[in-house]
Amino acid sequence: MKQRARKPAVPRPAQETARRAVIALIRNQTLSARDISTQAHMAEKDVYSHLEHIRLSIRAGGEFLEITPAECRSCGFVFSKRDRLTPPGRCPICRDEFIYEPLFAIRRREDPGRV
Repeated sequence: MKQRARKPAVPRPAQETARRAVIALIRNQTLSARDISTQAHMAEKDVYSHLEHIRLSIRAGGEFLEITPAECRSCGFVFSKRDRLTPPGRCPICRDEFIYEPLFAIRRREDPGRV
């Protein structure tokens, strides 16, 4: 029996696939990095690096990465001025380490010219 020669499969770059998976997850819902890592089957630390890239790349499509800032569970301090996507280690007010994680979602920019 004669076998046909197969074309070699060209895999996609793993990071591109992972980023697309993250984008698909947070386009539909608001999630923490831990939730994203669970659903996308990747390490949580990798999620943060993908989110940084996604933050920059989705601008061209008229979208932005909406970030609900981390919040201290004890005193309620909100880390609203924090630029880093990773959660802080402890609260600067009460020094507690129990902090709600930041949440991420992709939203479409509203065109101010439209009515």
